[in-house]
Parts: sequence; structure tokens; C-alpha cells
Amino acid sequence: MPSGDVLILIDEAGRVVEWGRAAEELFGWSAEEAVGRLVSTLVREDADDARRRKGIPDATAVLVRPVLRDTRVMWEVRTSSEPTPEQDAAILKTLFTHSPAELHVLDDRLRVIRTSTPGLCDTSTGRLLGTHFTRVYDLEDPEQETAVAQGVLDSGAAVVNRLVRSARTPGGTKRRVHSVSYVRLEDSRGEVLGLVASTLDVTDRENARDRLDLLNSVRARVRHGPNVGAVCQELVDAVVPAFAGIAVVEVIDDVVRGEEPPLIPVREDVLLRRAAFQGINPAHPMADVRPPPAGTPFMNVLSDLRPRLVPIGEDNPWPAADPARAEAIRRSGAHSLIVAPLALRDRALGMVAFYRVHEQDPFEEDDLKVASSVCAHAALCIEDARRYMREWITAATLQRRLLPQQPAAQSTVETCHLYIADPEGGGAFCDTIALPGARTALIVGDVAWHGIAAALTMGFLRTALHTLVAQDLHPDELLARLNDTADRIAAACAGLPSDDPLHTEQLTAGCIVAVYDPVDLSCTIARAGLPEPVAVFPDGSTLVLPVPPGPPLAGKGNAPFPAATVGLPEGSTLALGTTGLAPHVLMRAASPRTFTDDVGARPLSDLRDSVAHALTGSPRTGDQLMLFARTTALPVDRVLTRALPAHPEAASIARKATRGRLQAWDMDEETIFTAELIVSELVSNAIRYGAPPLQLRLIRDRMLTCEVTDSASSAPHVKHARTVDEGGRGLFIVSHLTDQWGTRYHDRGKTIWAEQPTRHRTPSS
Repeated sequence: MPSGDVLILIDEAGRVVEWGRAAEELFGWSAEEAVGRLVSTLVREDADDARRRKGIPDATAVLVRPVLRDTRVMWEVRTSSEPTPEQDAAILKTLFTHSPAELHVLDDRLRVIRTSTPGLCDTSTGRLLGTHFTRVYDLEDPEQETAVAQGVLDSGAAVVNRLVRSARTPGGTKRRVHSVSYVRLEDSRGEVLGLVASTLDVTDRENARDRLDLLNSVRARVRHGPNVGAVCQELVDAVVPAFAGIAVVEVIDDVVRGEEPPLIPVREDVLLRRAAFQGINPAHPMADVRPPPAGTPFMNVLSDLRPRLVPIGEDNPWPAADPARAEAIRRSGAHSLIVAPLALRDRALGMVAFYRVHEQDPFEEDDLKVASSVCAHAALCIEDARRYMREWITAATLQRRLLPQQPAAQSTVETCHLYIADPEGGGAFCDTIALPGARTALIVGDVAWHGIAAALTMGFLRTALHTLVAQDLHPDELLARLNDTADRIAAACAGLPSDDPLHTEQLTAGCIVAVYDPVDLSCTIARAGLPEPVAVFPDGSTLVLPVPPGPPLAGKGNAPFPAATVGLPEGSTLALGTTGLAPHVLMRAASPRTFTDDVGARPLSDLRDSVAHALTGSPRTGDQLMLFARTTALPVDRVLTRALPAHPEAASIARKATRGRLQAWDMDEETIFTAELIVSELVSNAIRYGAPPLQLRLIRDRMLTCEVTDSASSAPHVKHARTVDEGGRGLFIVSHLTDQWGTRYHDRGKTIWAEQPTRHRTPSS
């Protein structure tokens, strides 16, 4: 029967007002039968017999007390399970003798008046009854525990399951952890008598929880990053101070550089590089790279890949083989050491030294398993970083080999570039290519992939660009042809096996091509997926050039790549950049406050440095590259332009004009004769197959360029004439006399050009 059940409610006359279910079970009368009758006529049986028949314990007592109901005094009869004094004594004896928790009774001044088995009690002191509990029990922070206990004594609010550590003994034994609960002790009148404190040793449970938390923290914080040093630093940050006071990670030097880790046992002269450290007073010599001394636990760990709990003290012989480390350990106050390997199967990556210092508990055998688990996870991350580093080094080397080591020097364009590499390796590139007629092609491209794939794709596109540029294509047509190449690369990637990473990667590439003409002082530009170019004029003003956007290379659809031709005064600076370098960055860096009216006299590198400074702290996505080109006009006296009639005499007129100008340019006779022959054949070919008007232009730059322009759009080609044929050898002769020749198409027709080296006359003796 539950304690506190209401049996009967009786009025002043002794009649039953309420008859509870417990009374029905005890006396056998129903409520309908009992209510209204005298209680003396209903309760006639022996109460003890009734209790035994109904299974009610003998300890159950019946309480009768007056209650006020509707301004009337009535008597309430209910059961009570309050133990007797004898039962109280038996219960207390059992609790203090057999309870798994240790019980401690403190008086109102927090002095010990009774305790069970000694737990927190310092056994060397003994059970000092009547002594303040902080002087009896060996606590880590006695002042704080006094405050907590006094708070329970004052407020009556119990404190349950509070974790309390014992102080570290002079012998260096491991401290215990107890779960402590404080409850205020009161008498029947509510007077405060003291406290009851129960303690339970939970050292093993808390140690297991700490180890699990440590492993979870290491798995969360030590990630598969691209850098070995970053992974090692994440490791020491995760274990200090949770597991050790000092942690030092040493990685085999070849592994840091991406090389294959060595098999065990490693060579005695293997070099270890200190990759990360955390803690105060580093227990490690200052040298960054050195071999581990023979006969030390550090060399032994690299020989068999077994973790070791290493004693530290004057009686151990190994510090003599490594005096620098031994001195550092002494200065740090370290008293316990675990050396654990970083390894994958039978290959060594390095090792980790865990030190505990000062008041930290010494390591135990169970801690070796923790150190091994921590290092096993770190080794996987380091191996991933090593492989990534090797791929990054390969990709970076490949990219450097594919890019021009120095931009080609041009007489009419001065160039320099700003390159900020992506940490993961990107595919940005730039080129400066000389074109016939003293023109220059300025190219910037970017492949959005990373690593080796980006470098290889960049190499394919750059090779295709050089081939297309050699055909002297207009920038918009050049990008259209390059887009075809990018489409073929994308199709080849889509045809790779499904488990190949490039199978699902969408090729994204951009390119911008600008062709500068120093004769016309104009620049024709087309772009595919990259931002607008920016011009910095000689007066320091800047302008985003109105070049229509084109789609990225290998993009969906067949949108064109429109070109725009803009005028560039002599001394202007043109800037072409990848997506990461937006035009506003250059405009801010090249503001009038930075470049005054004498901007044309300032070194081009100043503008590059200003842009680099403007990018400081800005977020980076992929490679960032910007090509700067300062323009120069070709002197007028180095160009000859002559209109020609559309009849056979034009060839004679062209030869005469050519000889006269080349003599004025002090060319030797062989150069003049060859140029006359080239001009004669080009003009004759234009008269026969072209359409008027005709124009001859000679340009003297690094090469001598002969150009003949007509208004026809027909494509010339070399014919291999038979011996008996009287004609058809014009372009065949030109191809043998020149370094290179070609055709350039434009709105007014076409221009056939040919280049030959320039040689000047030697002074006569």
C-alpha cells in the first residue's frame, strides 16, 4: 500500500464522511456501505490481522490528525510508512557499511563527525574526526570546495555529481577523480545540523571519457589538408594541453618534400625536420633538421614503429646520447614522455614526442594506446598531404616549364606581369608573341582546374594558341578556333572512365587576346570569359575598355567572341587579367594619386607593385595573373606606304620604291635584291588574282616586312609549277626567299605579307 494514502475522513460526531479505497481493502466495506455510518461500528476487526490479510507491512503506521473542511473540523485517518528509530539505525548502518559511495557527515562548521571507508581521506593523516574536511581530505582546490559546501549549508540547494580531483602526491602517483554530492542535513524541526557528502571514485570512467574526447577532437581538428606542416600543427594544437603539456612533431625531411616515405628500419643518417611544436619551454633542441641520435628512443621508434613510454631521470642512460634534448627537457620541467611513430604499414613518416610537465599526471600504459590512435589518424592526414604536395610540386614544375621563362622583348611594347599562384596549383598563363608588321599579340589565359590537369590543359591551349597566332588570325576568329580545341579537350575528358576525377569535371577556361599595332596606334581585343582590359593613359587616367564579353571556352552554346578596336596613344599601358583580378583593382591602384602626368616615364614595375599592394588581404580564388604592356609608336621614318596602280607597271613602281627606301635605311645589296624580288612577286600576284585598290607597305623593325594589300578576299596558296609552265611560281618563290609569309584578312580585303632578316651595308675599306 502506498505511503500517505487517506483511509477515512470522520466528522465531529464520529460518522464517516469519506471512505477511501485503502479502507475498502483494509476493512472490507465499500464506500457506499461506510459513508454516513459511525466509524466505531465499521472498525471492529483487529487492525494487525487486517494488515496481515491484505499484505500490508508491519512497519505501516496509522496517523490521525484534525483538518479543516468547509469551516468544520474533521478527523483524517491516513497510513504512514515512517520507519521506527530501530529501522533508522539499521538503515544508516547498512549505508555506511555497504554503500558503493563513500558517505561523510559534516557538522554546521564543516567538520567531519562521521565517515565511511576512507576515500578522499589522506590515509597518512587518518580519520581526524572534528577536523575541518579540507584538512582531512586531500583536495586539489580546498578553497573552492569549502565555498561550494558552505553554499549548500546556507541555501539548502543540493549539489549533485560534482567532479572533484585529489591533489597530486609528492610521490607522483596519479590523481583520483570523485563524483561528490552535497545535501543539507536538518532535524524534524528544520534546524540545520550539517551536511551529508557522498563520494564515488569515477577516475577510470573520466579517464576513458577524456581519451574518447581527445580522439574525437583530433579527428575533428586534424584534417586532410594540402600542407604537411599545417597538418602537424593541427595535431599539436589538438593534444596540448588536453593530453600533454608539450608536443613536438618531427617528420622525415623527404616526406615534407613529397617523396616516398622510407621502409623500416630507416637509415641512421635519415634527416628529421621539426614540423610543429606546441607548449611552453620547448623540450627540443633548436635545430630544425637533424638525424635522430643512435641509442635513443627516438631512433628506436623509427626502427620498429612501436610507441614507447620513456622514463625521464638521472638514472636513464639515453639522454647522454642526446645532450641537447636532455638539457631542453630539464629546462621544461618535463617528467613523463611518450614517443609514438607516425607510420603507414611498414613505412615511417616521422614521430611525435608527448611530454607531461610540472603538475600534470605522469603517463600510464593505457596512454600508449591513446598516443598510437592519435598518431595513426595524423599519419593518414600527413600521407594525404604528402601526396598532394608531390602532385603540387609536379604541377607547379610542369606549369613553369610550359610558360615562357621571360616575356619576349618587343621594340614597340614593354611588358611585365603579376602572378599570384593558387596554393592548389592553377592553370593561368600569359604570352607576348611578335607578329609581322611590328605588331604584338598579348595573351592572358586561365584554366579553372587545379594540379596536373590544369597544367596539362594549359599547355594544350597555349600550344594551340601559338599555332593559331602564327596564322595571323583576327582575335575573334582566333578565339573561335581555340574554343574548338577546348571543346575537343572537354569531350576527351567526358570519355574517360567514370572513376577518373576528370570524367565529371566541367572544363572551364578563359582567354583574352589583344593585338597592338604600333603603326596605327590601335589595339584589337577579344575576350572569352575574362574581365575587361584596362588602359592607363599617359596622363594617369584609367579606362575600362569597352570590349564586348565572350563566353568561356568550352562553354555551352555557340555565342560569338566579338572583337573591339580601340586607340592607344603612345605611352599608354594596357592591363589584361584573369577573373581574380577585376578591373576596379587596377583602376584603384593606378589612380591619379599614384601616377601623375609623368606616368609614361615611371617604371612599369611600379604599376605592378601598386596592384599587388591593392590585392593584399583580398580573398583569392585560383591563380591570379595580370599582364601589363606599355605601348610605343613605331617611328614614321621606319614605315613606307605607297599606293599602286592596278596594271602591270605596278610591279616596277613597287621595286623602285623598295630599292630607294632600303637604300635610305642603309640595307645591304643582298637584302635589297631579295626584297625587290619579294615585292615584285606579291604585287604581280595581287594584280593577277586580286582587286584594286592596291597598296605597298614596308616596315623596318626587328625584321623587314613587305606587305601588299588588295580588296579581294580570295585565299592565295602556293602552287608547285611544272618545268614547262611559264607562271604559277610567285608564292613558291616568296616562300623560299623569306623566313615566313602569310595572309591577314580584314574588312577592306586582305594583306599578303612576307618577312626577311635585315642586314646593313658594311663600311667600304
